[in-house]
Amino acid sequence: MAFILSDERDADPVGAFDRYRAYMDREEARFPARALSLIKSDWYFNPEDHRCPHDAWLEVATMREPASGARHEIRHLTFSIELLGAYHDLRLRLSYPRVFGYQFLGDAVAQGHSDWRYDEFRVSNNGHLLHEIEWWGHEATSRWLIEADDVVFEVETL
Repeated sequence: MAFILSDERDADPVGAFDRYRAYMDREEARFPARALSLIKSDWYFNPEDHRCPHDAWLEVATMREPASGARHEIRHLTFSIELLGAYHDLRLRLSYPRVFGYQFLGDAVAQGHSDWRYDEFRVSNNGHLLHEIEWWGHEATSRWLIEADDVVFEVETL
């Protein structure tokens, strides 16, 4: 169930966002605080705002497994994405403090991921944040789905 990814936006851009807003109104209480703040902001989905990830380029993606315990046996997964903003004046960083699952599908990445095209946040059946991201050049290059506890968004001026 997607709302504002390529297939939905290409078919009906206005209706896609209307359906996403209705979904958000129904499910708002289930979203983690930081993700909800992004979704509800007036800038995150506005490509004219320099903080918006639309058309940004991937610079770094990092997975880590922080460990604790006597044998470092208590582990979890974190994931972070660093992007060069679309206007090349900001570095955008999205961090997922605790990742429960992910899927990365890259069909055409020989020359990189190209542009962050569209993304959307949803809540999984088990209450985790889902963040789906589409990368696009002249055609679709990659699609990511990250299931996490929340997302932290940071901006750095270059």
